[in-house]
Amino acid sequence: MAQRSTAIARPILRPPQEVAWRKDLLGYRPVRWLVRQRWLQFALILPNLFVFTIVIMAGFLGTPIGAKNFAIIFVWIVWWALLILVLVPFGARIWCAMCPIPAVGEWMQRRAFILWKPKTFGLARKWPKGLRNLWVANFGFASIALTSAVLTTRPIVTGAVLLGLVIIAAVTHLVFERRTFCRYLCPVGGFLGLYSMAAPVEVRRVDAEVCRQCQFKACFRGSTEASLRVGGVGGYGCPNFEFPGAPMERNTYCLLCTECIKACPYENITIRTRPFFQDLQVEKGRKLDEAYKAFIMLGAAIMYSIVMLGPWGRIKDWANFTSFSGLLLYAAIFLGSILVAAPALHLVFTWLSRVFAGGSRPDLKKLFVDYAYTLVPLGLAGWIAFSFSFVLPNISYALSVLSDPFGWGWDLFGTKGYPWTPYAPHLLPYIQVPTLLLGLVLSIKVGSRWGIPLPGKTSPHPPRPGGRSSPSLHTWQV
Repeated sequence: MAQRSTAIARPILRPPQEVAWRKDLLGYRPVRWLVRQRWLQFALILPNLFVFTIVIMAGFLGTPIGAKNFAIIFVWIVWWALLILVLVPFGARIWCAMCPIPAVGEWMQRRAFILWKPKTFGLARKWPKGLRNLWVANFGFASIALTSAVLTTRPIVTGAVLLGLVIIAAVTHLVFERRTFCRYLCPVGGFLGLYSMAAPVEVRRVDAEVCRQCQFKACFRGSTEASLRVGGVGGYGCPNFEFPGAPMERNTYCLLCTECIKACPYENITIRTRPFFQDLQVEKGRKLDEAYKAFIMLGAAIMYSIVMLGPWGRIKDWANFTSFSGLLLYAAIFLGSILVAAPALHLVFTWLSRVFAGGSRPDLKKLFVDYAYTLVPLGLAGWIAFSFSFVLPNISYALSVLSDPFGWGWDLFGTKGYPWTPYAPHLLPYIQVPTLLLGLVLSIKVGSRWGIPLPGKTSPHPPRPGGRSSPSLHTWQV
């Protein structure tokens, strides 16, 4: 096996019915060359780290007026718009490949910015087994979401939170192995993983037999001197503890860092395009912590719409922490809605679906978890619709703060005086309503595929939860 040539043929396995959708992007030589370069990720991170540094400095040193501060405008309008409208729906977790938050810690851990080194720095301890899930990240996101009215309007709070995440990530990299922070702690990573299942791109193995025969498992363990004698350009084991050759069947935890591609001595891992929402058909790997992320994200999008877009001034005051009693009441309503009410409502309809299906009844917990993934299209559509409501009216602020990032009166690019210009506010309902309807239709379509045949009925698909009650379940639940 160790003498196998790196020039082996790379069979591309495409189901005949999906040839039009599935393209091997590494089949294009320029793309293949670029992805195999060790400097690629560093080149993606460096400009983001520069912007990130300005964001933190502006947060602490700049004007407290949010609309005039680079930190607020470029994080919560520009970056968020790119993330939720472009990067996640079309690029899965591509942001994780260029995110500056874990970069410093990872560079210290690897003792290198670009080059591959076989030995790392730090204690390399394993994360506690009982915490190898998304629960910490879920509650971290819920806590940040609770303070969003303050976080997105007060620069110093944004700067402090982002700097705190960098410090936590750096310490985690020095104490624990690989990107433990990204896998189990990052409050952003959880929802990126959830919605990356919708994206039309994936990193997957090419030939299952090559992976079965491989003695190195370099995609998971990292390159070794022995594997490099066979092939590969030197890569670390998957930073997020995934095993592409196992195989990896979902995008949920793939950071698109391409280390597995660089490490594989047989060039047996590739990047492919595929149909949207493909991962929602994969039953393996579904868990309760991921299901709760679906409730948190959809619930938070609804609550944000009520708080930030609604006419209720008192709720806005509570969300802005104007009084301690108001804060407690708002926290109870917000956290109760996304952590208790949404899952409870889901549980009721799940139970009803199980009862109405009759005949073979799957485990209620499994049904509860499975159904939660049908909320992914609706949740993503909800965030896209909500984001349009503040991105289009406020994106024009980006031009003025680009010239005067700290609010100190600079005019670096001659755009400081660019006036606030809401773009197409009259079109917002015509953008948001179709977006939400599309998400609802896709959620119903996904749920309708998971059917238990009702008594006397047969199904061409393997038994899955839901049956004919699925469409009505999700329609009434929404």
